[in-house]
Parts: sequence; C-alpha cells; structure tokens
Amino acid sequence: MKGPSFLEGVLAALAAALAAAFAHGVLTLVLTKGAALTLVIAGLGFGYLVYLLGRSRERAGRVVMVIAWLTVTALAWSFSPGPWTQALIQAGLIWLVRSLYHQSTPIAALLDLGLILTGLAAALWAGAHTGSLLLAVWCLFLVQAPFGAIPDRPGARTSAGVGPDPFDLAQRAAELAIARLARQPLS
Repeated sequence: MKGPSFLEGVLAALAAALAAAFAHGVLTLVLTKGAALTLVIAGLGFGYLVYLLGRSRERAGRVVMVIAWLTVTALAWSFSPGPWTQALIQAGLIWLVRSLYHQSTPIAALLDLGLILTGLAAALWAGAHTGSLLLAVWCLFLVQAPFGAIPDRPGARTSAGVGPDPFDLAQRAAELAIARLARQPLS
C-alpha cells in the first residue's frame, strides 16, 4: 500500500473543513461556542488519527494508540477545557502518530513537526483574518497534505512506490542463483 498522496490529503482537508463547519454549527445550538469548538477540535483530531492509522502499513499498536489518544484528550479536556489547549494537544498527537507510523527517521519526524507547526500558523492566520472555522481548518489540513512526501533524508528523492520494484528484486535474486550454479563443479 502506498503512503497518502497529496491529492488524498487535499480531499481529506476538504472533508475535515466541511465536517468541522457543519458540526460546529450544530453543536452551538446546544453548547457554548467555546465548548462546541473544543469538541470539534477533538473530533477532528480523532478523525485524522483514524485516517492516519488506516493509511499506515504498520499494524502494531493501533489499539494502544487509540486508547492513548482517548486518555490524553480526556485529561486535556478535564484540566484545561479551552479550545487552544485542545488544538495544541491534538497537533502533538497527530505529530506523534505520523512520526511513529509514517516517518522512518528522526529527520523526517522533525520535518513533519515543522509541517504541523506551519499548518497551525496558517490556521491561526486564516481564522484571525476571516473568522471562519471552515477556512481555518481548510488551511490547517491543506498544509498537512504533502506529509506523505517528506523524504527520509533532506535532499533525498521520494518515489511514488514504497520500496524497490519487486521485479528488480526477483531478477537480482535469479541472477545470483544462476551465478552460484555456474560456479559449482559438475559431479
């Protein structure tokens, strides 16, 4: 399975922005705006967590990650129920999941952290200038769209595939086997 593509990230950003705007509109009918926003942020974090785990080739630790997310989110909500704290907690959890499940080197994880911080800055800027939750969420997740293209080393090229071509590996194995057979004495 290939990693998430840029187009997939753009579609996820659109879905997240529309879902956040709709959910916030509905939740403000029964909750205060701050509580509704905090709940929407937590919901976006969980939705993105499920998306990231679903797109990962790594199978180990998924249940533990969901339990850890629920625990950290509940603790954050109980100690500081404000939306800004929840946004920072969710961003940290997203970075943790992407670092563990999608990035293979510490440098890639640091580049990913930079992408998350840039997304938060873009969301803050869009929200402050427009007052629109839809645009703020759109900007946040749109900046996150290329995370699957982060190279393992700076300057390394990323390919569309995950690893070497299986045909090339099979061809090399066959050539090595033929070379070994050619070196064996006939008996």
